[in-house]
Amino acid sequence: MRMGSPLSLVPLKHLEWLFQHNNDPKHTSKQSLGSKPSKLMLEWPDQSPNLNPIKNAVSVAKPKNVNELWNVVKESWSGITAKRCHTLVDSMPHICEAVIKNCGHTTKY
Repeated sequence: MRMGSPLSLVPLKHLEWLFQHNNDPKHTSKQSLGSKPSKLMLEWPDQSPNLNPIKNAVSVAKPKNVNELWNVVKESWSGITAKRCHTLVDSMPHICEAVIKNCGHTTKY
């Protein structure tokens, strides 16, 4: 199943919105941004680190299609223990310190 631009999934006819991305090349292409990118684009460091602990928890999986993605998400979500959540939350101060030290640029996390 071929998906269109992520922006095509959201009705934007009457919305004012702010577009935020991490300057990853796949997020800055004309196809991703659509033919009419938002006038309100948030300035962001190139390929800045992701501070989402849940994304870090499931980042190992590399799904190849929508069905695999749903399976990965369901399995990952049901497999996250309370201990793992605590570990991810407890790691955030160290991750934030590293991001601050690198002025918002990539870190080892």
